[in-house]
Amino acid sequence: MAGILLFAYFSGVLATRLGLPAFLGYLGVGVALGVAGFAGDPLLHLFANLGIYLLLFTVGLGLRPGRLVRKEVWLTGAFQLLLLPVLALALHALGLVQNPLALLVLAVALVNPSTVLLARVLQGKGELAALHGQVALGVSVFLDVVSLTLLILLGFQGVGPSGFLVLAFPLFRPLLARLFHLAQGGELQLLLGLALALLGAELARLLQAPEALGALFMGLGLARYPGAGEMAERLWALRETFLLAFFLRAGLAVGPDGVFAGLLLLLLLLLKPASLFLPLVLQGFRARTAFLVGVGLGTYSEFGVVAAGVLQGLGHLSPQGVGAVALAVGGSFLLGAPLLQKAHALYERWEPWLKRWERPGLHPDEEPHGVLGARWLVVGMGRVGAAAYRFLTGQGEPVVGLDSDPAKVEYHAAKGRRVLYGDAEDPALWEGLDLNGVEGVVLALPDLEARLRATKALRAKGFGGVVGAVSYAQEEDAQLLEAGVDVVFHPLLEAGERLAEKVLQASRA
Repeated sequence: MAGILLFAYFSGVLATRLGLPAFLGYLGVGVALGVAGFAGDPLLHLFANLGIYLLLFTVGLGLRPGRLVRKEVWLTGAFQLLLLPVLALALHALGLVQNPLALLVLAVALVNPSTVLLARVLQGKGELAALHGQVALGVSVFLDVVSLTLLILLGFQGVGPSGFLVLAFPLFRPLLARLFHLAQGGELQLLLGLALALLGAELARLLQAPEALGALFMGLGLARYPGAGEMAERLWALRETFLLAFFLRAGLAVGPDGVFAGLLLLLLLLLKPASLFLPLVLQGFRARTAFLVGVGLGTYSEFGVVAAGVLQGLGHLSPQGVGAVALAVGGSFLLGAPLLQKAHALYERWEPWLKRWERPGLHPDEEPHGVLGARWLVVGMGRVGAAAYRFLTGQGEPVVGLDSDPAKVEYHAAKGRRVLYGDAEDPALWEGLDLNGVEGVVLALPDLEARLRATKALRAKGFGGVVGAVSYAQEEDAQLLEAGVDVVFHPLLEAGERLAEKVLQASRA
């Protein structure tokens, strides 16, 4: 078993170096072991089940129904469900699933995009709070909830009256909250989370209900409780470690019988971006936002493999079926991860054709146009940008702030600041702005690519004023200066120097 884990480790390292999720490496190891004739291991089976219990427990901890109330989220998510007949027909024709509800569960699980991949890429690019990022994550969560609901319904098929007592686990909330308060320290929270996930699974087994659902409903008992998110974060590494065994087991199931089915499911993936793009442009969003959401959600989800594993445990899916789903999910990541990284460049290439689908008139994600009437423009109203805005206004300078996060725009507007919605990576923003009278632009954006694209767009427009930009690594300096930045600021380095200066001044006073 130790050798297998080391093999999986090096495969995970290789996958991450290629910019892919580590679990693709684990799947590959499982496939290789299956080809070599490895039949499995009891410890591998135990770890795989623990990974599923911890995953569903943390899903229960993190459920936030409030994310689903935005109209564009649930309408777009509901439109995605129109793909279900196509996927269900394919799954049935391939002989993977016969039970109607199990067929629906797996079809919805495959409609799901990968929330994990999407969140990681958006966070790395600083677009997690951007409008297209919020819509994409909201749709993903909506589909997760639909999948979980159907999985719960399927899990209770054929369960006796005692099994439905699992639904009462959230009523243990006062007791669970008391236990949580006793956990003073990260290691105790980690131990409590593991114990509660296993307790939920064990109680469900005693009640003759699916063990994975017991872990889910135990997690729901602490959902939205203050500090529960920290417990979920501490469980993350442990959960991912045990899920390694689950993906190894899924890879073992990939055989000749599942390759054709997996490739066909991968081909059906082409339907997803269109089914996301169309409902958003029909709701009045710009083609750019709709395209970025479509690319962001254009993969299958690792939850599809987990759902396949749960269906196998319930007797509704063969190991070959799990292997086919694993192959389709892994292939979607191999195709989708590079597209996510290059989404902005791809939109610029296809913009003339995509814009034909836009509805006429104003859009809810419209970029500002016309004269700003300010001498300074601050792009990115996070901590650094907000500090720059406050300093400039304190000097009596007229300033306008731009940010792609509608919540930040609303927050600063409530403070009486002139902050507008604007996505610095959108060429339409710079094309529509009249920069006459603007003396300087401060680029306080977290993503290097966004700062470079904004600088190049400013210089291409003929802007001759001063451009200042943050830099979070010395390697970024040369690229920023070459693009046309005049002043480079290192927030982390220079904040430390400023702190040392103040301490030195205080010691000499």
